[in-house]
Amino acid sequence: MVNKVKIIALGLLIVLSINAQELNCNIQINSDQISGSNKSVFNTLQKSVSEFVNNRRWTEMTYTNIERIECSMNIIIKKVEQDIFTAEIQVQSRRPVFNTNYNTTLFNFKDNNFTFDYKEFDQLEMNENTITSNLTAVLAYYAYIIIGYDMDSYTRLGGTPYFQAAESIVNAAQAADLVGWKAFESSRNRYALVNNLTDEAFKKYRNYFYEYHRLGLDEMSINMTNARAKIAAGLPVLREANRARPSAVVISSFIDAKSDELINIFSKATEKEKKDAVEILSDVNPTQIDRYEKILN
Repeated sequence: MVNKVKIIALGLLIVLSINAQELNCNIQINSDQISGSNKSVFNTLQKSVSEFVNNRRWTEMTYTNIERIECSMNIIIKKVEQDIFTAEIQVQSRRPVFNTNYNTTLFNFKDNNFTFDYKEFDQLEMNENTITSNLTAVLAYYAYIIIGYDMDSYTRLGGTPYFQAAESIVNAAQAADLVGWKAFESSRNRYALVNNLTDEAFKKYRNYFYEYHRLGLDEMSINMTNARAKIAAGLPVLREANRARPSAVVISSFIDAKSDELINIFSKATEKEKKDAVEILSDVNPTQIDRYEKILN
């Protein structure tokens, strides 16, 4: 009887594991800037957002629990007037590096233009063809962006279907005349990001994104010299893309996610690799020249 119970429990564990959703996202609602002692609406909002992001199936792929994408969404509430929330959202995602205990940041993006309607206990629902809620539209958009980045890090251009899904949400949100989705509003908004990711001009960058992770970071434990050389060989792609499209959000987003990592990688490099890396990174991101020059020390 005991063995039968164990078998049933194991079977349930396998089923639950196989049917796991894609995202394991830590959702935080920060309401420190809002005065008042009644915080129940923010607690309810956090629970609803977490359930929407983590319990929804975003793809047709099969994920196990250990394969779920680790990510976070930190929503900072700046103002609440009746049921209209003015906020910003910081989105990050990461994945493990093969044969290590290290997680590398794939995506790090701050969206300052996030306004949505919400009443406590509202059900968060989504129809991707007809956008009626800016809250669920933004959450779905970033869910697809996170999945796209993750797939791009494992397979060349593997994230394309998910970036296209995010682009469809942009188009639907524009048709609904929602704020934060239009081309003319900002060069660093949701439209600009997905426009870069689906633009043929950035295909070289996306190929480098794959090489950086699969042929670089994932090979570090096997042959650090060769892996670092692979990362170094592709760095000019960042400079080329940035010069072709100055301040392109997809390049600045990569630098935001990878600066510390790149400094660490090239601090142990050959003198030529160090010099070339500092030159390229300083060209792409001149505001951080002092930090990059630490590589030479």
